[in-house]
Amino acid sequence: MRMLKTAAAGAVVLALAATATACGGSSGTAGDKPAGGDVYSGTYKVATNVKVDSTVLKKAQKAKKIVIGVKADQPFLGFKDPATGKYSGFDIEIAKMVAADLGFSEKQIEFKTIDSNVRETTISKGDVDYYVGTYTINDERKKQVGFAGPYYTAGADLLVRKDDKAITGPETLKGKKVCSIAGSTPLQEIKKPKYGAQTTELSKYSDCVKYLLDGQVDAVTTDDAILKGYAAQRPEKLRVVEKPFTKEPYGVGMNKDDKALRDAITKALENHIKNNDYKKAYEGTLGKSGSKYVAPETPLPTY
Repeated sequence: MRMLKTAAAGAVVLALAATATACGGSSGTAGDKPAGGDVYSGTYKVATNVKVDSTVLKKAQKAKKIVIGVKADQPFLGFKDPATGKYSGFDIEIAKMVAADLGFSEKQIEFKTIDSNVRETTISKGDVDYYVGTYTINDERKKQVGFAGPYYTAGADLLVRKDDKAITGPETLKGKKVCSIAGSTPLQEIKKPKYGAQTTELSKYSDCVKYLLDGQVDAVTTDDAILKGYAAQRPEKLRVVEKPFTKEPYGVGMNKDDKALRDAITKALENHIKNNDYKKAYEGTLGKSGSKYVAPETPLPTY
């Protein structure tokens, strides 16, 4: 498939989140400082006259809008401002890049908040055209949905206080207090005897971050992308260790049988990585954490 690219008109303005919440959890303030005041603007190249033999895309073209499932509670990733109703973050930017290459303007995008536990059902039912929200590609999910990408390879990492030089990776956690949410994969990993950590289980990552800022725990663990979002809120107080100890490839989820759409979205991701839109979006969102930018590999596989 040939993707034609022209310059997009206008800028995408992101009003970054004023409160922090947990992955899969409910709203809650994380610590003592909101993230307000930071604004990111991105300009994307658009594919014109796109002809893709996709059932999902044909339906969206007829409706003159594209419905995208996202998260609403992850700062600097996928966050919905309760005051304005606007969505912002790195995953939101990825969703917009893809929509642009599929021929939809920002005004034609309808974002829909989808909880993690109903993602596969929502996609399979056709309630969203595709989904972008820290969605790890794995064999079990591939039985139910299709994936484009990965567009980002995350991994369980550690969020620590910026002045803490003792924790340099998971191997330095012996006797340290580490917080994560109950039932999470990173929590189960960090409980392994080889790490020697003392674990604290809470219901929201935002509460873990508050415990970290208050000195009640020494570190918070979950996917590094989520941790970067919290570090971006308070770069003067928090940092991500950047020594991931698991591998979590994030993909764009969609109808399992729509290979044409899957290929088109993967091509769109590839286009925006190559033309540096991806890098600009990262640096304007998760990059505010101080974490270094690592370019994803291209071309990207499809699932």
